[in-house]
Amino acid sequence: MSNPPYVFIHPMLGPDDAWSAFKTELPVGASSPALLARLVHAPELAEFDHRLPWFFPAGSHTDALQALGERAVIVFNAETSPESADVQKHLEEQLRQAQCKVALAADPAIKLPASGTWDYLVLGTSHARSLPPYTLLGMASRTVVVVTALHTQNDRDWALANACTLSTGEFLLARTTTQKADMTRLKLLKLLTLIEGDASTGDLEAIFREETKLSYSLLRLVNSAAMSPRSPITSFGQAINLLGRRQLQRWLQLLVYSDPNNGQHPTPLLQKAAARGRLIELLVPCLGLDPALENPGDMAFMIGTFSLLDTLLNMSMGDILHQLPLPEIAQAALGSHAGKFGALLAAIEAADKRDLNAAASQLTHLGIAAETYLDAQLSAISWAAKIRPAN
Repeated sequence: MSNPPYVFIHPMLGPDDAWSAFKTELPVGASSPALLARLVHAPELAEFDHRLPWFFPAGSHTDALQALGERAVIVFNAETSPESADVQKHLEEQLRQAQCKVALAADPAIKLPASGTWDYLVLGTSHARSLPPYTLLGMASRTVVVVTALHTQNDRDWALANACTLSTGEFLLARTTTQKADMTRLKLLKLLTLIEGDASTGDLEAIFREETKLSYSLLRLVNSAAMSPRSPITSFGQAINLLGRRQLQRWLQLLVYSDPNNGQHPTPLLQKAAARGRLIELLVPCLGLDPALENPGDMAFMIGTFSLLDTLLNMSMGDILHQLPLPEIAQAALGSHAGKFGALLAAIEAADKRDLNAAASQLTHLGIAAETYLDAQLSAISWAAKIRPAN
């Protein structure tokens, strides 16, 4: 019996930059109804916001998706092979009769359907931007417009201005601006250096005294839904006492991605970094690491979270690592994707860039089963989704 193909989960952004939907994808030509059924029945799914839709490819449809009700959106391709056309048409009719949510992934070579024909219309950015003016505004009157493959912030801004309600987040990896606002790169790197150098509490507190907005952001972060302390944490010293130094270090690693000016605004790069860190940490048992390596989970989380520093700081990873005294294993993973941590990071980055065949090949080489990877993604994304600043 052959192994099932990998399923990759990608959060989608709403107009306010919050995670507002989730898209499941498989390598080209792959189908895995069994893994989608596993996803539906996973205990972790209950932890997700039940108001948010999940997009599933029609080619991997399973009756188990009906358990999600209107949360399940089945995506059909406008262009299908002659061999599957009849099967897909029959499935579409069944779903419509059952009043299930259906979406069409548009093809540039095929005329767009009328507004209201489908619940959702999914378009690639280049296709969407080639349409006549006001086409999407008219479509959005009765159909939710979803745009994918946004590679720049300009793409994202255009989508928001043209009635695209949901979008994928590839553009986050190419941002040339940061959410650090008045914090300089030097200040950020100084903070990270102190964290990784096991600095004293007093040294860390000195940084926070210099940056009052940074202290405010830290307290909002540790009081977020992901942490849910029984009583609010109101000072840096209290945070250390209640969380412990190792746990607080993780929040400090994430803090560099937060917005110190306005903690109310969602920060998708922070959540992405958190999900990466948690995903690599959860997959540590699969990597066959040297038993002598101390705290491999902490190392994994740090590598995952720090893997987006080049995007945040608009600097090369080489320049960043030159200024950060990280352990050699972390330097190798972040700098050249060396070692098992580096190979896993490379697989995750390939998935984020939608090179799903390369991601699947790397995961297979690492010996990570498709079921294990799916479960870890659900757990990591569920945890990261809760990192929203407390009001």
